[in-house]
Amino acid sequence: MNSIKSVPARVLSRRGGHSLEAEREQFDKSQAVSISKAINTQEAPVKEKHARRIILGTHHEKGAFTFWSYAIGLPLPSSAILSWKFCHVLHKVLRDGHPNVLQDCQRYRSNIRETGDLWGHLHDRYGQLVSIYTRLLLTKISFHTKHPEFPPALEVSDEVLEKTAGTDVNNIFQLTVELFDYLDCELKLSESVFRQLNTSMAVSQMSAVQCRLAPLIQVIQDCSHLYHYAVKLMFKLHSCLPADTLQGHRDRFHEQFRSLKNFFKKASDMLYFKRLIQIPRLPESPPNFLRASALAEHVKPVVVIPEEAPEDEEPENLIEISTASTMEPQVTSDIFEQTFGPPNGIRDDRDAQIESLKKEVDMLRAEMEKIKLEAQRYITQLKAQVNSLEGEVEEQRKQKQKALVDNEQLRDELERLQRAKQDSDRSQRLCAEAEKKANATEIRYTKLKEKHSELINTHAELLRKNADTAKQLTVTQQSQEEVARVKEQLAFQVEQVKREAEMKLEDQSVQMEQLRQELDARRDELDQAQRSLSHAKQAGAELSAQVEALHAEKEVLRRSVSEKECELLSMCGLIEEKELQRSQEVDKATKEIHELQGRLLEKSNQEQSLQQKLLDEQFGILQEMVREAEDILRDAVAKLDDPLHVRCTSSPDYLLSRAQAALESTDALENGHAQYVASMADAAGLVGALALFAHLMADTIVNGSATSHLAPTDHADRLMETCRDCGQQSLDYLGELKDKQKLGHAKLGDVRQALQGVLQLAQELRPKSLDIKQEELGDMVEKEMASTSEAIEDAVRRIEEMMSQARNESSGVKLEVNERILNSCTDLMKAIRLLVMTSTNLQKEIVESGRGAATTQEFYAKNSRWTEGLISASKAVGWGATQLVESADRVVLHTGKYEELIVCSHEIAASTAQLVAASKVKAEKSSRNLARLQECSRNVNEMAANVVASTKSGQEQIEEKDTMDFSGMSLIKLKKEEMETQVKVLELEKRLEGERVRLGELRKQHYGLAGAYEAAEEGEAKPAPVPRRGILKKPPLAQKPSLGEPERDAGP
Repeated sequence: MNSIKSVPARVLSRRGGHSLEAEREQFDKSQAVSISKAINTQEAPVKEKHARRIILGTHHEKGAFTFWSYAIGLPLPSSAILSWKFCHVLHKVLRDGHPNVLQDCQRYRSNIRETGDLWGHLHDRYGQLVSIYTRLLLTKISFHTKHPEFPPALEVSDEVLEKTAGTDVNNIFQLTVELFDYLDCELKLSESVFRQLNTSMAVSQMSAVQCRLAPLIQVIQDCSHLYHYAVKLMFKLHSCLPADTLQGHRDRFHEQFRSLKNFFKKASDMLYFKRLIQIPRLPESPPNFLRASALAEHVKPVVVIPEEAPEDEEPENLIEISTASTMEPQVTSDIFEQTFGPPNGIRDDRDAQIESLKKEVDMLRAEMEKIKLEAQRYITQLKAQVNSLEGEVEEQRKQKQKALVDNEQLRDELERLQRAKQDSDRSQRLCAEAEKKANATEIRYTKLKEKHSELINTHAELLRKNADTAKQLTVTQQSQEEVARVKEQLAFQVEQVKREAEMKLEDQSVQMEQLRQELDARRDELDQAQRSLSHAKQAGAELSAQVEALHAEKEVLRRSVSEKECELLSMCGLIEEKELQRSQEVDKATKEIHELQGRLLEKSNQEQSLQQKLLDEQFGILQEMVREAEDILRDAVAKLDDPLHVRCTSSPDYLLSRAQAALESTDALENGHAQYVASMADAAGLVGALALFAHLMADTIVNGSATSHLAPTDHADRLMETCRDCGQQSLDYLGELKDKQKLGHAKLGDVRQALQGVLQLAQELRPKSLDIKQEELGDMVEKEMASTSEAIEDAVRRIEEMMSQARNESSGVKLEVNERILNSCTDLMKAIRLLVMTSTNLQKEIVESGRGAATTQEFYAKNSRWTEGLISASKAVGWGATQLVESADRVVLHTGKYEELIVCSHEIAASTAQLVAASKVKAEKSSRNLARLQECSRNVNEMAANVVASTKSGQEQIEEKDTMDFSGMSLIKLKKEEMETQVKVLELEKRLEGERVRLGELRKQHYGLAGAYEAAEEGEAKPAPVPRRGILKKPPLAQKPSLGEPERDAGP
């Protein structure tokens, strides 16, 4: 438990003199003990007696100086529960403390805000609640400081609310918004507490749950008043402003109404709240602000907190040192008597006396409990009577409003009497009716007076009952301090009820006096109306002459009206004809709509059938592809046992490259499979991946068999079995693809494992050393890397020159587009330069860690394939940089196409990816240079993507696009335009198909020339398995012009 060990210096400095020092010290100690017991780290609700002492302390010193002196010393940042209890106690002190507490709290707003901000940044359950609670407290302090008419307890009468709102619409509008914000903060706290309780499935009788629920009692009290004031102000706003202007206010109120109703319902269902507070019930639907009479149907929600029996007081160590020293001899004698017994054998009599005293105490306690229950029952009855009196007062207020409305009506009737001097008889009748209503008003006034006398009698009876209750309580006040406290509370409550009743009676008397004055004024007005009536009789003769003239004018008007009626009949005929034509047109339009709906339904059915047909066709294509792939793999597996294939040989390096390619194709196959499972209307990705996988897997199996013919017996047997396992696992996977039920669950894990076995065996079979072209390979690697760096530097320099030239020769949008494209190209060149430098460092690290005692040339010769790959990748990067610069130059000079720049960006990204792949083959996974190289590779990809994006955006910005506005076209013209557009689409699709075929032939020729060049360099080519069908050709792999393939050996 948190404890306050010493009195703050600021409190000591306020002590006035030596005469009050002891009393002040006792008060400070009691406040310190109460605060330390109320605000602690135990997850239990704050006890009411400790909070009550703190509140009484604020009334004692007329402020919260002592409370804040101790509160700012609490270690709030160390415990979220401590901060939560601090917010709870501060809320109670604000509501029930002295009015000066608000000013004291205003000075410590920064401390409250800092506490909320601290716990708001931490992921703690209580911390989040503390952050929301502090925002509520700050909102409460700001609102009541700005509007001092509203006390922190929010208990004001409707007259004070009307006076505070005033007649200015802007003030009413602003006050309503502030009340909505206030209510939002209250509801947000309750929703956060219930959300945490729902997630933990808590029970309201647990102390940890009650610790969270305890502050909601004050929230319920605040919400009931805020809801009532919001309803009043909304009705007042709707009487001053149009309904459309207040649509946002109504929506916000309805949302708050639903949240508040849900909050009250949840709280009412909890056992914890049932014994502590009586929660009001809200109506089923929110008030209808568009109907002014709905204000009379509104009932103010009243929260009743039943008075509990005071809890047993805990012993407090507030004894002075001098008192303790005088009690020591008595304590010593008691211990002596307990140890050796009382002198002269008096122990039995004392035991009997103790037993009798205990029985008397038990009897007194039972009587005290009965008296408490009776007092509680009396208090409940008094509160019920007070509520009924409030209801009657509300009814009287409504009657007063009705009387005011009647008076307004009387005033209007009297004004009409003054204006209606034409007919004296009508004036007399109106005067009689006014007299009747005046008599009714007098009768209503007498009834109100009788009701007032009844209220006085009821108040006298309540006072007599209060006196009886006080007499009964004084009977048991002999030795029980708790009964005295109950009496004080009852007296305080009765006094409060008395004051409220007196205030209400005074208000009623004032209202009665006002009604009496208004009635006298109405009588004076009635006398004036009678005098004006006599004058009206005198003017009757004059009016009769005017009436005759009016009769003549009436005849003239009657004739003109008859003529107008004839014209109106003719117009009605025309209108009926127009309406008939319109109805026919509507019927025609309805028929056309039905026809169009029928056609739309037919088209939707056709689309569904076509969609199903498309799914079936895609699945059929997939099955054809699976069968073709099975035939390819079975053919490759059959070659393992084919005696004609025994004389075919291959190198481990080539087998390693084929197995690696097959392993990489499994990723594409897996992606294609996932895409097909997600959307079965498109099997193109899966079909292409299956074709590539089948050919690469068959190539791996055949080359594995050919490699085993030159391998040792043990390795050869293992390699043959592994290749056969690859084929079997692949066939099993293809079999799963043929079944619709197993299609979504097909996995490639076993296939990858078998390929990993082939890669491992191929790695074991590779030759350990090669002694060819030592000086040439070592020097060539360094030369190619140096030339690549020079090419990139030259590219950066040329781009900067083009940038300056573009700024001089172009302006406006073109200059903006050119600068964006050249800046992205410059960033790409810088990223490539950094990647080449990192790759060079990684190669040096690989050479230093792998060459051992050999020289650098010997290491490159030993790893000739890897060295050739580095040389080829470096050449490709330099060539790509040069091409990118030339394409950018042509685009800036408007002699080239934007697509060339996009293709060069893709090409250079692929070249750098080849260089990264070649560099990290022999690098260690934990190498820092390898991590930097991978980061540089990702940066290059991002820069290439930026080049593509800037090029596309510039192309869209430069090119002009026609806006598609078809609003002025007729149905025939739209159909014609649609047919012409379909013709253009078919022509473009045919042209696109031809270009794709041409691209395939170009790639085929390119790969054929590259294979012939390497075959001439390295020797004879190895025979490869031929596909069984012509439609499934092996997809070409993108390579650079100088990229060399692994060695392939073939034997007769």
